[in-house]
Amino acid sequence: MTTLTLSIVTVFIIGYFFIAIESLTKINKAAIALLMFVFCWTLFMLDPGSYIASAIGDNIPLAVSEVIEKHLGSTGTTLFFLMGAMTIVELVDQNGGFNFVRDMLKTRTKKALLWRIAVMTFILSAILDNLTTSIVMIMILRKLVADKKDRLIYASLVVISANSGGAFSPIGDVTTIMLWNKGVITALGVITEIILPSIVSMVIPAYFLSLSLKGELGEVVADTEDAADDYLSAKQRKTIFFLGVGGLIFVPIFKSITHLPPFVGILLVLGVLWTVTEIFYRSLPHDNEEESGSGMQKRITKMLARIDMGTILFFLGILMAVACLETIGVLESLGEGLNVTFAGNHYLVTGIIGILSSIVDNVPLVAGCMGMYPVEATGDMAVDGVFWQLLAYCAGVGGSMLIIGSAAGVVVMGLEKITFGWYMKKITWIAFVGYLAGIVVYWLEKTYLF
Repeated sequence: MTTLTLSIVTVFIIGYFFIAIESLTKINKAAIALLMFVFCWTLFMLDPGSYIASAIGDNIPLAVSEVIEKHLGSTGTTLFFLMGAMTIVELVDQNGGFNFVRDMLKTRTKKALLWRIAVMTFILSAILDNLTTSIVMIMILRKLVADKKDRLIYASLVVISANSGGAFSPIGDVTTIMLWNKGVITALGVITEIILPSIVSMVIPAYFLSLSLKGELGEVVADTEDAADDYLSAKQRKTIFFLGVGGLIFVPIFKSITHLPPFVGILLVLGVLWTVTEIFYRSLPHDNEEESGSGMQKRITKMLARIDMGTILFFLGILMAVACLETIGVLESLGEGLNVTFAGNHYLVTGIIGILSSIVDNVPLVAGCMGMYPVEATGDMAVDGVFWQLLAYCAGVGGSMLIIGSAAGVVVMGLEKITFGWYMKKITWIAFVGYLAGIVVYWLEKTYLF
């Protein structure tokens, strides 16, 4: 490892450390992530030719620009998807669309609610995706749980359940989608062989978390904005719900038909929902003093201003800093080193990759593995082999071990203001136990069933 490469890695580690102690420094994690992004790429510019073959002579600015724009484009698709999904779910929620889902989950017992939340999140994340599902469930939790401390427990379980539910579905997690599109796993194979480990990785943490919840739920103070639900009829609210949630379900279908990135489908749904709600609100009396107040707050033009830009910028900084590590070859070298160190033991290799995916973005890790390991006709590296199926499980579920280890965790962190330190102290070990248990269950399956 060269001195320059070591410097870039050091900057990343220092930045990551300050993100971890955000609750002590009181410095917003987004600020640190942006500094990581800028410093890593600034150091990279000291000698780009050592990392990019085309960055020689007068071609340096052009070559570097192309590399950064490529990574920025990939990051941008994630950010636009996130913003679109957050806006859609917020719109459906604020207009009463999730009221009947909330009523389905209602219970007076804290433990009963925990299990209902876990199961519902697990199922939805397999149908939608873990990011969108997390946003939906947090919105519902806010209507059911008044106590902030209790809600943090539920929110943490949402992260774990969403990642577990997305791991066994070919459309539930971006890394599983990558592996599926690459052809190294099949939809039937990953569903039948990974679903049980995924369930175990959710149930065990849910059990441990249920031990910290006792008694009954307190009454939730009604949101003053709920009054604006009266401006829309029950039929209009249901229309908004089915357009929003149905649209989110349609996104992976749209992607498979058009082969366009998922964020394009999200923007399609947002555009349709925006148009429909504008038509609904246009019919309201504009001279109504109340409607011009709280009712108007339900329109998308108002909700766009409420997007948590701190979370968006944090995501931008983290992903672009990780992109720099990918460009200088650190992630690929790490994967090769794991393979050599553990002599091709794919349970250990994928297990450690899963742990790493809670620290750095799992997308470049999985992408590096796909480029590094060839598909073989038979054995662990064959289509639906042990390595590829475990990679789908580990990269998806492993992200639950840290709050910033997955897209679901990042968005829940922003919505519920969960600190890195609190999650690491209270939740990390629980998620880790579930993660290991899932790997053991998969080993038992391959040994005695498949």
